[in-house]
Amino acid sequence: MKIFLTGGSGYIGRATIGELVRQGHTVEALARSERAEAAVVAAGASAVRGDLTDLDVLNQAAARAEAVIHLAQAISGEEDLAAATAMQDGVGGGTYVHTGGSWVYGDTDGVQDETASWNPPAIVAWRQAVENAVLARAADGGRPVIVQPGLLYGGDNRLIDIFFVQPGKESGAIPYIADGGNHWALIHLDDLARLYVAALSAPAGSVYLGVGGVNPTAKEVAEACARGAGLDGKTVSLSLDEARERMGSIADAFALDQQLTPAKARRELGWTPAHTDPLSEFAAE
Repeated sequence: MKIFLTGGSGYIGRATIGELVRQGHTVEALARSERAEAAVVAAGASAVRGDLTDLDVLNQAAARAEAVIHLAQAISGEEDLAAATAMQDGVGGGTYVHTGGSWVYGDTDGVQDETASWNPPAIVAWRQAVENAVLARAADGGRPVIVQPGLLYGGDNRLIDIFFVQPGKESGAIPYIADGGNHWALIHLDDLARLYVAALSAPAGSVYLGVGGVNPTAKEVAEACARGAGLDGKTVSLSLDEARERMGSIADAFALDQQLTPAKARRELGWTPAHTDPLSEFAAE
């Protein structure tokens, strides 16, 4: 199958391109710079020069493809929806896989699935209108699918590394927020890449949580990261106000208590997470 993919030079994108190529697909990937072009080519894709605001480029690339996977991070809901619309118009009846995120469910009060009510922190509140519009295309013959990744680890481990591990290395202790008893719904990069590929065959209008089904507490993650960073397990608690001051509004997302299950993707797509011991992986880094 011929796939058009955005966000291909990012760490999720490179992993997804690699998985697509391993499974026999041909990939064109959006690249906004020479550096991004080199990255997507190295991952196994052909480059299409442009960015998310180049709607004609997106539309034409999607029209050449049999399916689209949209991974690129937009700077606003308006930009994301405009890009999604251009690509859905282009791909027509082909599958369009859109990236959401698990934070939209807020605190989950126990283990939940895709039927949970939305209660997003401000940083991701814009996603609901975009996802509703994307899914509405199913009524007009489109094949929209949404993947909602949890908090990533493995590979570049971007958010956890930037906001917790690197500051912890500098201060001598890995931080967590409040008592650290809130759960994080984690997903390994390699498992997420396989889920995106599996989602190409999903029924129109489907939504899948991209989570590993293992939901350790934030303090457990901090302790494991502290071992992996050579800090002898040293951690430190930040109040939510302190975390907001250091991290900005994303601190409210890190403070969420989320326990989520991948049962739907396992049941409908035959996708099973292979990485089920995240704490050991954090401790070994």
